[in-house]
Amino acid sequence: MPELPEVEIVVRSLDSIVRKRKIADAELLRQRLSPDTLPDRFRKLLSGASINFVHRRGKHVLFDLDNGRTLITHLRMSGKFLLLADEDPDPKFTHAAFRFLDGTRLVFQDQRHFGLMKIVETAELNEARELKKLAPEPLTDAFTVEYLQLTLRGSKRTLKEVLLDQTKVCGLGNIYASEAMFLSRANPRTRAFRLSRAKTSSLFDNIRLVLSEAVELGSSMPIVPENIGGSIYGNDSEWEWRVYGRENEPCVECRHPIVRIVQGGRSTFFCRKCQR
Repeated sequence: MPELPEVEIVVRSLDSIVRKRKIADAELLRQRLSPDTLPDRFRKLLSGASINFVHRRGKHVLFDLDNGRTLITHLRMSGKFLLLADEDPDPKFTHAAFRFLDGTRLVFQDQRHFGLMKIVETAELNEARELKKLAPEPLTDAFTVEYLQLTLRGSKRTLKEVLLDQTKVCGLGNIYASEAMFLSRANPRTRAFRLSRAKTSSLFDNIRLVLSEAVELGSSMPIVPENIGGSIYGNDSEWEWRVYGRENEPCVECRHPIVRIVQGGRSTFFCRKCQR
């Protein structure tokens, strides 16, 4: 599932492509993509609106429209946007399409069928169920080391479980949680309230570091209109994870093998020697 950096790059790419474009027609092709809105109402609420800009909250893509509404989109496991020419056919698993005045159209494709769209009044955006309880954005001043200390101190769950809770730390997933904990020498199985003040401070810095690194990497890659939701880590990327996905490979610090455990149904990668 895309994490904050991947969604941020999707948002920046979309904003550069569709900002100020007018939606001539909006088509909901799979009802369950937008369960709160029937296809006819989906078309009525979005058709004729221009896109002011595209922004992000947590892992949600937000299209700010000039009709006072915002389209909330969550990519989930496999959702992605593609900008297609008029003559291009809709790809398989197209669940929504937005046609612009020049004939091009932005389509939302989702092979795994987990994506979500919801239309809300922009004035009530922060009260939307999907956004209301999200934690502060970790790359903003609202996310402080004091906030992280209080958050961890108040939980008996494992550190990894707290870091994946979007109401506690926004935008992190398996990849960046594993990477940040490794850099901080923090054991993912530690009960959150037991993490020392020194390691909490280190974790705060490294959460911001790994997210910033990934955003910077993604920002340096070319925008591909036909695959706006594609991974920012292509096969030709020189990016190498420190621990994520490296089960049984040697630790980059101590050469002991990286291990994988399952926490809350999700994989965690870490070094038993470095992260005690």
